Amino acid sequence: MKHNENEYQIKFKVSEIGEGSNLITERLNEKGEYETIQAPIRRLNNDIFIVWDRPFDGRILLDN
Repeated sequence: MKHNENEYQIKFKVSEIGEGSNLITERLNEKGEYETIQAPIRRLNNDIFIVWDRPFDGRILLDN
């Protein structure tokens, strides 16, 4: 979802993904392959936000 004029984010509850889990963010490139990207992750209370500067096709993998 669009958070403000300059960033988009997806929100998870800590209870949904757990403490100490690794989140891997991948973007679909023009070749149709997924590439790992670094995306800022922020926490506020019991929420975790993954943030981007623009929308893209991709996926988030949970490695715990």
